[in-house]
Order: sequence, then structure tokens, then C-alpha cells
Amino acid sequence: MSDGSGDTAGVVIAEPTVADGAELWRIARDSGKLDLNSSYAYLLWARDFSATSAVARVDGAIAGFVLGYRRPAAPEALLIWQVAVNSRARGRGVAGKMLDHLVQRLAPEVSHLETTVTPDNAASIALFDSFAKRWSADMETKELFASAQFPDEHEPENLYRIGPLVGR
Repeated sequence: MSDGSGDTAGVVIAEPTVADGAELWRIARDSGKLDLNSSYAYLLWARDFSATSAVARVDGAIAGFVLGYRRPAAPEALLIWQVAVNSRARGRGVAGKMLDHLVQRLAPEVSHLETTVTPDNAASIALFDSFAKRWSADMETKELFASAQFPDEHEPENLYRIGPLVGR
């Protein structure tokens, strides 16, 4: 993942479609870092949460995605479920560009961004730290789910809450 400062010329950001679902699953699988959901889940996500998600295309091919949803109990918060960029597009600022685009698209209804990150995922932590700085927003961190709460071996998931988001 990048901090949003790389070369994003030629990157087009849009809402995902069901036709994109299989490629979202492949990118998640090939990331080697994300918890991989079923291919069915990515198809459903592209259908039901396209308005709160984004795909990046380079030369017409999907290079990355952001999957998000607005929390029913806190609709001002956009929870980012997963962010992934394929190996060909990493280091170009694609992840940051997708996040910025998504928040701009959802403003002013969304004033906070939330995500969970495992403590060992330095790239994601850097991405969201950079996002908070670009948006002149505070970032709070706390443990959301402890390792013991997972039925399998899983690191804790820390909640990052960023906001309020100041217009860019």
C-alpha cells in the first residue's frame, strides 16, 4: 500500500461492479496479507456496497480496490473493510488515491473513516496515517478485537478512527 503521494497518472477510480468481483477476489488472494473471503463475498460486495467502495483501473484493468460500508449504528463513519493493490501498481499512491476519491464522493455525509488493522501490518498503518495527515484529521487507535475473541489463530484487530475529515 502507498501513502497517496506516488504517480497516479492514468489511474481511474470508479465504483466496482459485479463483473469486477472475481478480480477483487484474485487481488485479495494474491496480496498475501488480507484475510481472504469467499469469491461469493466479493461478488456480493461489488453488488451491494458499490456506492461505498472503489476500484482503481490502469489501462482498463483493475489494479486495486477499497471495500467499505457505512456503519448502521454510526452512519457518519465509513468503515474500510479491505484495501488491496496488485503488485504492478504498488508504490504509486493508488491506495491513497482510492481512499481520497471515496471520501470525497461520500462527503458531506461521511465525516469519519474507520478501519481495523493488525499490529504487524506496517503498510496499512502508514497508509491510514498518511490519509489522516492529508485530511488534517485526528487519528485514534484502540483494540477492537483481541486475539482470544477469534475462533482461529488471528492477531488482534486495532480500530483506527480518523476524523473529523476536513475538506481537501
